[in-house]
Amino acid sequence: MELRNIAIIAHVDHGKTTLVDELLKQSGAFRENQAVAERAMDSNDLERERGITILAKCTSVEWKGARINIVDTPGHADFGGEVERILSMVDGVVLLVDAAEGPMPQTKFVTSKALALGLRPIVVLNKVDKPDAEPDRALDEVFDLFAALDADEDQLDFPHLYASGRNGWCDTELDGPRKNLDALFRLVLDHVPAPKQQKHADEDFRMLATTLGADPFIGRTLTGRVESGRIKPGATVQALTRNGQKIEQFRVSKIQAFRGLGLQEIPEAVAGDIVTLAGMAKATVSDTICALAVEEPIDAQPIDPPTISVTFGINDSPLAGRDGKKVQSRVIRERLLKEAEQNVAIKVTDTPGGEAFEVAGRGELQMGVLIENMRREGFELSISRPQVLFREENGQKLEPIEEVTIDVDDEHSGAVIEKITGARKGDLVEMKPAGAGKTRIIAHVPSRGLIGYHGEFLTDTRGTGVLNRVFHSWAPHKGPIPGRRAGVLISMEPGEAVAYALWNLEDRGRMFIGAQTPVYTGMIIGEHSRDNDLEVNPLKGKKLTNVRASGTDEAVRLTTPITHSLEEAIAYINDDELVEVTPNAIRLRKRHLDPHERKKAARSEG
Repeated sequence: MELRNIAIIAHVDHGKTTLVDELLKQSGAFRENQAVAERAMDSNDLERERGITILAKCTSVEWKGARINIVDTPGHADFGGEVERILSMVDGVVLLVDAAEGPMPQTKFVTSKALALGLRPIVVLNKVDKPDAEPDRALDEVFDLFAALDADEDQLDFPHLYASGRNGWCDTELDGPRKNLDALFRLVLDHVPAPKQQKHADEDFRMLATTLGADPFIGRTLTGRVESGRIKPGATVQALTRNGQKIEQFRVSKIQAFRGLGLQEIPEAVAGDIVTLAGMAKATVSDTICALAVEEPIDAQPIDPPTISVTFGINDSPLAGRDGKKVQSRVIRERLLKEAEQNVAIKVTDTPGGEAFEVAGRGELQMGVLIENMRREGFELSISRPQVLFREENGQKLEPIEEVTIDVDDEHSGAVIEKITGARKGDLVEMKPAGAGKTRIIAHVPSRGLIGYHGEFLTDTRGTGVLNRVFHSWAPHKGPIPGRRAGVLISMEPGEAVAYALWNLEDRGRMFIGAQTPVYTGMIIGEHSRDNDLEVNPLKGKKLTNVRASGTDEAVRLTTPITHSLEEAIAYINDDELVEVTPNAIRLRKRHLDPHERKKAARSEG
C-alpha cells in the first residue's frame, strides 16, 4: 500500500482541525450515521473551550488504495517543543492560511522549523468564501514569508489550493466546481514523497520517540516513525538516549497504529509508518527505540529550555479542603511528575521543606492549561506569581526575549506602543498598515514585561486587538520592570462578607467579591485606590437603632465585583501573594495570612 506522512500547520483558528474532520469524513473514516463531535481532533475539554490545539495528534485516512498519516500540530508557541519533534516524523507539510488574515506569527514559527528540515510545503488558502477574503494578497504574503525564512527554490515553487474546510471542498482554481476535497488528496499523493525509510525495511529495527502518552490499560506508550526494519509484538528491544547511553531493555507488549480516529492493534510495524509502542518503563521523548544490535541513536531535536517557573504549593488557607478531594502534597507531586513525563517541556523540582514544587515551562498559557486541568480533576493548590528564568553566560545575566506581533485598530496603536516600549522595556521592530484601518506592530519584549499584559492589552484595545508572541532569543538583562501599581484591600476578619460593609468600602477601591462570599483573615477582597495595602473589615453590619425613618433602610446597591480568570489572577498578584485554586473558586490571598507575620516578612526582605 502506498504511504504518505504529512503534518498540517496553521495559526490558531485558521480552520486546521475542521479541515482534518472533513478529510476523515470524505475518506470514509466515519460511518454515515456515526455520532462525531464537532472538531473531532480537539478531544480535550480545554481544547474545545479555548478553540486551540494543545497536544499534537495523529490520524490516518485511506483514499483510493493509499494511506495518508496526518499529524495535527499545535499552533501556540508555548507548545513549540512539541512541534519540532512532530515535523521530524513527516515528509511533507500542508500550510493552511486564512485567506482574510494571511500568514500569522505562529504559522511563521512552525513554518520556519519545517523549511529548515527541508520539507516542501503545499499551501491551502482556507475560508476563501468569507466576505473579507483576499486570497491573492494572502498568497503573495505566503511567498514573501517563505523568502524571508530562506526557503530554497524548490520550496518557493509551491503548489497552492483554494478551500473552504467548513463546507468540505478544495480546488486548484478559485472558481472551480467546489465539490469535495479530492484535489487535496491528489496533490498530497503527487507532491509529497513516499517515506524514504521504506527502502530500509530489511535492516535492524530503529524508531525515534516523538510523543509520549499513557494508557490506563497498557501503561506508558511512545509514538514515532519507524526509521528502519520491522517489529512484531513480543520482540525485545532497547532504548538509547540522545548521547547513546542505554536506558532500558524491554519487551514490546503491543503495537498500535492510527486508523481513522482511533488506535488499532496491528500485527507488524514496518519502516515508514507512524506507530505507538507499549511496554517500556523509562524511555521517553527524543530516545531511540531499537534492536539490541544497534549502538548509534538517531539524531533528535534537543528539547527547548523552559522560560518561566511557577510554584505549586498545598492549599493552606482556612477554607482548604471544602471543594477538592486532592489536597496532600504527595498527591500533587505525583500528578506533576506524571505531567512532566507526558509533557517534555515541563520540569518539576522539589523546594526545600517539601510542601511546594517548582514547575518550569514554556509560557503562561501552558501553565494555565496545567492548573486548569488539575483543578478540574479535584486538586486544591496555591500558586505563586510566575518568575522568568534567567541564564548566566560569560558572567552576564541573560533573559528571554519574545517577538510580539500585534494587530490593532489605528486609534489604539499609540496606547499599545507606549505600554510596550515604556515600562515594559520592549523595542519596536516594525510598524505597518494591515488593511482596513488596522496597524500591525512587531516588537521584541522581555518575557518579564509580558506577564499579565494580555488582560491590560484587551482593555486598551476595547477587546478588538490580537496579540501573538513567540520566543525570539536570549538578551542581556534590561533592568527593573515595575509591577502592579495599586495596593490591595485585605480582609482582617474571617466570616461571610456583608453587603452593607462592602457598600461602605466602595469608595476605598474596586471589589473582587460580592455579598455572602466566605472570606478569611489575609484574603484579598479588592484593589485599593492608592498604592498601599489596606486592611478592612467586610463583615461590619449596620448598627440597629430603635428609630425607623422612611428612606434610611433602603436596599444597598453594590457595584458588580471584578472577577478574575485563572491567568488574570496569576498575573495580577505580587511576589508576596498567592492564588488559591480549588475546583469551584479562585481566590487571591497574601502569602502570610497573619498581619504580624506579613510585617516581619516585609522587614526581613526590606
